[in-house]
Amino acid sequence: MLIERAMHDVWLSNTYVVADEPGGTAVFVDSGGPIESLLEAVERERLTVTHVLRTHGHTDHVVFEDELCRRFGVDVVTGSIQTGGLDIRALPTPGHSDDGVAFVINDEVCFTGDTLFRDAVGGGDPDRVRRSVMDMLMTLPPQTRVLPGHTDETTIGREWEHNPFVLAWRGAVPEGTEQVHVSGELATLVVWSPDYDGKGKAWVRFGDGRDAIVGGSRIERG
Repeated sequence: MLIERAMHDVWLSNTYVVADEPGGTAVFVDSGGPIESLLEAVERERLTVTHVLRTHGHTDHVVFEDELCRRFGVDVVTGSIQTGGLDIRALPTPGHSDDGVAFVINDEVCFTGDTLFRDAVGGGDPDRVRRSVMDMLMTLPPQTRVLPGHTDETTIGREWEHNPFVLAWRGAVPEGTEQVHVSGELATLVVWSPDYDGKGKAWVRFGDGRDAIVGGSRIERG
């Protein structure tokens, strides 16, 4: 398999092109990153693009979608397909968004969108995010490459061992007890992670029992 990536310099969102072999069949995964270098790769490797895969519909992942579909005369796909030598399995992963989907290609690599990152998870409904991560993604083989919707690659095995959210959800580390303010409201900081952008991601619990996964910029510590 051939995989090329391009990342947006502000959003840090990734666009990928995946091919079965040089001169073979290819798909794009998301379209929030700049596409120029990927179009050059398609031409250089003499690839036939058959589909654009969409992990979810947020703007920073679909901005170039219409351009790609027009250029190659292809459709957007959110389900499982077989195209050329690419066996693409769609896994429902709601939580960050209602339409969240991860794509496992040839049982080797998983494109996780904004559900799972290196050392973090996507913001959204904590119960749904947890189920998508733990009951769906963490059941994949540990050697599975994880190519997320933002920044750096990781593996399922690495996130099982090091992701602060995964460690807490599987009971490997205790939940935190630090008291913080979230947009001025008192809460308990259950989990803190660096997140893909270095600004932090937090799982917090409010006094009335509500849980939330929020960006670090909303947390006031100390």
